[in-house]
Amino acid sequence: MNKSLYTILTFARINTRRFFRDRIAIFFGILFPLIFLFVFGGIFGNNSQANFHVSLINNSKSDFAKQFVDQLKKESAFKIDEDDKTLDAAKEKMVRSQIDATIILPDNFGAIDQATQTPKGQAEVYYTQNTQQSGQTMTTIIDGVFRDINKNITHAAEPFTVVGKQINQKSLTSFDYTFAGLLGFALLGMGIFGPVNVFPELKKQGILRRLSTTPLKVWQYFCSMAISQSIIGLVSIAVMFIVALTVFKLEVVGNVLVLVAFLVLAIIEILGIGLAIGGWARNERQAAPLSNIITFPMMFLSGTFFPRFLMPEWLQGATAYLPLTPVIDGIRYIVNEGYGLTQLGPQIGLMLGWTVVIYIIAFRVFRWE
Repeated sequence: MNKSLYTILTFARINTRRFFRDRIAIFFGILFPLIFLFVFGGIFGNNSQANFHVSLINNSKSDFAKQFVDQLKKESAFKIDEDDKTLDAAKEKMVRSQIDATIILPDNFGAIDQATQTPKGQAEVYYTQNTQQSGQTMTTIIDGVFRDINKNITHAAEPFTVVGKQINQKSLTSFDYTFAGLLGFALLGMGIFGPVNVFPELKKQGILRRLSTTPLKVWQYFCSMAISQSIIGLVSIAVMFIVALTVFKLEVVGNVLVLVAFLVLAIIEILGIGLAIGGWARNERQAAPLSNIITFPMMFLSGTFFPRFLMPEWLQGATAYLPLTPVIDGIRYIVNEGYGLTQLGPQIGLMLGWTVVIYIIAFRVFRWE
């Protein structure tokens, strides 16, 4: 075996064993992310709600349409949102689970039928594949509203009806959307706080100084760290997936091998930040503040705990280029939408760019003591 490869694998094995022998490291690397998983799973895992949150698009200018909208707002079963002007805008919210369905009143809704001299029209209720039950329930409620109206208008054929239409897309549950952020949080903790906690201690004990007197090169040490952290990270993420699938019924659409390949790249990228901070810092007093300054903005601005689409547009544009943002977006695209690696070009490209920049910095600032 090549001497460089043997050296890398040896130190990777040492680093991996050190982790699994350290109870504190196991707690913060594996059990701590699980605590967050249960907390957020408990918050977002139950999607039941008293009201249906719907987007109402009124394309009709008739007086009856205005009266119907006012009456629908009084229904306790509905929470009405009139911000969306097109079905495409409403679809985006449905896919993100911001709303349950969309009610559309066509432009001829409420128009006077020349034959009967009464208003008529058909409302449309759009819902996604996995909100079919809610969509059908809303259709039934609106149909009941129309029956009351119809009785006061005519005893003949009902002039007002409602039809439910399912769009060929699935929306994410709140937990499905949050889970990718929780994985990003776990990667952030393992990739940054792992080296930041280990390196200053190794320097304090003089271990790294003794290693510097050996033929061991910095790049070999970094490669061994990348291998060991990838193994540890995949173990931690596998545990999170098992819990998410069995306890919170996570829906996984994407390919597992694609996800593993993407996660390895993500671990290597985030690890570079930890190597740069831990390699530069002489002690814990230097490492802790710097790691917090770098970590906390990414933790709250990259979509870890709440979606980025809730941020102002200017902030969304700025945070799109943070190192953690393409990681969380990519995980969400793979797990929830079934993307392949070729469809993740922007995310992978940004991650590779950050990886090159971060490791150049890490090599330049690394200190053996």
